[in-house]
Amino acid sequence: MNIGFEAKRIFHNKTGLGNYSRDLVRILSHYFPEYNYLLYNPLPPDENLFETNESNVIEKKPTSNFYSKFYNLWRQKGVVKDLVSDEIKLFHGLSGEIPSGLNKTKIKSIVTVHDLIFMSLPQFYSFLDRVIYFYKFKKSTSKSDLVIAISEQTKSDLIKYFNVPSRKIMVVYQGCNPAFKKEYSLERKKTVIDKYNLPANFILNVGTVESRKNVLSAVKAIQNIDTYLVIIGNPTAYKIKIESYIEQNNLEHKILFLNDVEVEELAIIYQLATLFIYPSLYEGFGIPIIESLYSKTPVITSKGGVFHESGGPNTLYIDTNNIDEITNAINLLLNNFELRNELAEKGYDFVQKFNDEHIASNIHNVYKSLL
Repeated sequence: MNIGFEAKRIFHNKTGLGNYSRDLVRILSHYFPEYNYLLYNPLPPDENLFETNESNVIEKKPTSNFYSKFYNLWRQKGVVKDLVSDEIKLFHGLSGEIPSGLNKTKIKSIVTVHDLIFMSLPQFYSFLDRVIYFYKFKKSTSKSDLVIAISEQTKSDLIKYFNVPSRKIMVVYQGCNPAFKKEYSLERKKTVIDKYNLPANFILNVGTVESRKNVLSAVKAIQNIDTYLVIIGNPTAYKIKIESYIEQNNLEHKILFLNDVEVEELAIIYQLATLFIYPSLYEGFGIPIIESLYSKTPVITSKGGVFHESGGPNTLYIDTNNIDEITNAINLLLNNFELRNELAEKGYDFVQKFNDEHIASNIHNVYKSLL
């Protein structure tokens, strides 16, 4: 049987949506090799983000000069003809989109929705982006046969904002790259320490450096603590605000910004960290939390929302607007080795619910429910 995937982000997105898409195809092709997985990629990538040794994973590109030039039109509509020609039985839109006209064929369709943050926190998005996202999600959730939400939080938002029937939504959690599940040698760790000039003990934050991620709260929280904060993520204009605060309060020696860190090096930095802090205001899931739990690094993150789903019962939850509360949580873990170790071990047990085999089985069951 042939299964098709909207694959733009598999080949062109280095972060969240791309990681989700690559991991999903990787684990499905491994655990269910009896299917063919066709990846519809609208244009050649600038760099190779996806490699596989599986013979049942096939990249598909526009077959005409017209659609090679107008690749977005192919992805949004023209690809349907290719899906029919390739005898696709099921099409999975991995990042909230399905092509127009797909529902007029016999091909079953599923769309994954990661979050609706543009609805719950509209102040972080431009008016034009909100209009585009609203149209895209309204269309895909109404036209698809089934919707996958990556968390119960996202499912609730789909019902609240788009009136998607609960029976049409299946919650399937996402996992993370296998690099975060490996043990690394002391020699390899020392290489990373030397490369990035990492301190002996530090707090880690990972994620795009944007206002919604709220890492400035972590900066403020460690102001009077004898520790360091390592922030890893692509910068936005919000970084300027953080740097201004750092300069005004003479914290330059305590904060280290890193960017473009390779995934294996990132996994090692997680394992080197004393604790992980993630004071985000809102997420669809929060992959860095489970990356940290797999790394046996205890987590401090936000109260409410999806964070309890991804963090489990052995994570410390804080009010992201209460700097004193964040400071107290950091001090508690820094000064209590036994508690850190307990949270790390129990968190590692909890995070096994997001392992590859479990996710592959859940996705496969969703596919079977339509076929």
